[in-house]
Amino acid sequence: MKSAATATEIALNNVLYLTDFSDCAEAALPVATAIAREFGAKIHAMHVLLPDVYTSLAPEFGQVVAAGLEQAAEANMREIESRLSGLPHQTNVERGSHVWPTVQREVQRNNIDLVILGTHGRTGVQKFLFGSVAEEIWRRAQVPVLTIGPAVAPRASERFNCVLFATDFTAQSLAGLPYAVSMAREYRAHLVLLHVIRQFKQEEILGEISAADAIYHLSQIVPRDAGLYSRPELVIKYGEPAKGIVDTARACGADLIVLSVRDGDRFGVATHLPGTTAHQVVVNASCPVLTVRG
Repeated sequence: MKSAATATEIALNNVLYLTDFSDCAEAALPVATAIAREFGAKIHAMHVLLPDVYTSLAPEFGQVVAAGLEQAAEANMREIESRLSGLPHQTNVERGSHVWPTVQREVQRNNIDLVILGTHGRTGVQKFLFGSVAEEIWRRAQVPVLTIGPAVAPRASERFNCVLFATDFTAQSLAGLPYAVSMAREYRAHLVLLHVIRQFKQEEILGEISAADAIYHLSQIVPRDAGLYSRPELVIKYGEPAKGIVDTARACGADLIVLSVRDGDRFGVATHLPGTTAHQVVVNASCPVLTVRG
């Protein structure tokens, strides 16, 4: 396996913070503001007002409900805007029949470098940052998506002191490496590199490289000129990847997990089943998860 030739600088100039004004979205706001301050980025706060609450009502009632929801959304967004004081920012309430196309337009219109959202992994009326809709965003987005999941507890500081990067050594899985290295460098954080060797039965490992080979490959993937504060820690685990990633993150006190996700063009039932690795990591991780489309 070839190591990367040079260190890659990741610029975060525009950050999109998505909110449905729920507690889960609220948990993502401090992370968004902390990253914006660290990287000198502008925050674009956006809420997508979906029609599914009122379209089933009679027209005369639907119009009243729609107006009320829009007024409430604008009031909630003004509250968020007050909390963004001192940071370059803009706020926006958009009407949309579906979330993803609206998010996609916003990303393209404002040259967004990072999307930040919160989710508790369920579905519900007007809770667009939940469940498969949230996963559609981080699978389809051409830019990285930082998700604050249901197991992430409030923290005294939003700094990233330990960054965990998990890879299976495929080119696709290495897409997130520049972001892991850049985050570790920016925050002077400890970088942990993880490979999970699948173990299907006790003492039986099928189609996997040896632990020694895995350690060697991990040692080669970070550029020599990465400018990290400390030497990366190399970790090998056996078992299911999602559990290995979540357990390792807790054991090493990771503040951020970086993962690559499959091409969003194939998004569908197979990609947002609860058993998928990325889905399980986002739902169970005790820290934010940065997904990068591979």
